[in-house]
Amino acid sequence: MGALGQVSFFVALVLVIVIHEAAHLGVAKAFGIKVTDFFVGFGPKIWSTRRGETEVGLRWIPAGGYVKIAGMSPYERISQEDLPRTYGAKPRWQRALVIGAGPAMHFVLAFVFFALWLGLIGQPTDRSPLLVEVPWRLDGVASPAFDAGLRPGDRIVSVDGIADPTLDELVAFTQEHAGVPITLTVERDAERFPVTLTPVLAEVDGQRVARIGVALGEGRRERPGLVGSITDGGALVGDSLVGSAQGIVRVFGPEGVGRLFRLVFTEAERSLGDPASVVGVGRVAGNIASEGNFWDILYLFALVNVFVGFLNLLPLPPFDGGHLAVLAIEKLRGKAVDMRKVIPVSAAVAAFFILFTVAVVYVDLVKPPI
Repeated sequence: MGALGQVSFFVALVLVIVIHEAAHLGVAKAFGIKVTDFFVGFGPKIWSTRRGETEVGLRWIPAGGYVKIAGMSPYERISQEDLPRTYGAKPRWQRALVIGAGPAMHFVLAFVFFALWLGLIGQPTDRSPLLVEVPWRLDGVASPAFDAGLRPGDRIVSVDGIADPTLDELVAFTQEHAGVPITLTVERDAERFPVTLTPVLAEVDGQRVARIGVALGEGRRERPGLVGSITDGGALVGDSLVGSAQGIVRVFGPEGVGRLFRLVFTEAERSLGDPASVVGVGRVAGNIASEGNFWDILYLFALVNVFVGFLNLLPLPPFDGGHLAVLAIEKLRGKAVDMRKVIPVSAAVAAFFILFTVAVVYVDLVKPPI
C-alpha cells in the first residue's frame, strides 16, 4: 500500500499542475488572448500535439508546467496582426484574472479535497492511537510492547509528557528514540497506567527504523454530513492558509535557510520541523497508505495545495503573485512597467528557489525523516 500511496500522490501532483496551467489557459482564451504553448514539465520535449494555435505536450523534467501567453515576454516578437490579442493589450483586470486563475485553483482543489475527506472518511474525534495488534515477535526478536504487557485495544494517551499524541506524533517520537527507554501512559478499561519500554530497530520498507512492535490505528471518526463537510472544509482551508503563511516565513527566512545549510553541509540530524520536498511528502503519503489510512492522503494533498497556492501568490517574480504585483504597481503609477527590468529579479528569485529545492530534495534522499 505504501508504494500505491506514493504513486497516487505523484499522479495527483501532475494532475494539479495540469489544472493550474489549464486555468491560466482557459481564462486567457476566454478573453481572446493568444496562447502558443501548454506544457507539463520543462526541458527537452517528450511529446506534443497541436490544438488550434496552441501546442500541448510533455517535457522530461517533471518540476512543474507552463503556458506561453503571447506578449508576456518583453523579448518576444509579435506580428502586427496578433498585437490586439497579446497579454499587454488587454485591460488590467483581465490580465489579473488570467494570472490569478492558477493559484485560485489550488484553493478550490484544497477545499474539494478537505470536503471529500470530511464527508467520506471523517475527522478523528479521538486523537490517541489505538493498539490494533501486539505481536509477540518483531523481526525475529522479542517485541518491546508485548514484553511490556500491552494488549490490543489499549490506547496510548501520552508519551514522555506529550499528552494525547496523534498517531504520526507517536510514530515520529518512537523513531527518534531507538535504544532509549520511553514511558507511555496507557488507557485500558477506563484505567490509566504507565509503561516503560525501549524501541528497537526493525526493517520497514527496506529501511531500519525504531519500533515498539505494535500495529496502530486511530479511534472514532466523525463525518459531519454534506453541509458540515462544506463548511468545515472551508474552515480547514482558512486554517491551512494561516499555517502556510507561518511555514513560509519560517522555512524561507534566515533561520530556515541556515538550518537547511547545516543539514546539507554538516552532520546535523533531521527533525520533524524541517522542510520537505515532493520526495519527502511522497514518502509521507506512502507511510499514510501503509498504515491503512490510504484515503487520508486527501487531507495531505489538500494541505499541499494550500501551501503551493499561497507560495504562488508571493509578490515576487516569476511567481504569479509577482505578475499581480507588477499590475498593482502599474495601476498606482499609471503607466506600464518595463518588464525587461523585472527579468533580472525573476532570474535571481528563480535561482534561489531552484537551489533551495535541490537542497531539500538532497536532504530528503540522504537524511529521510525517521
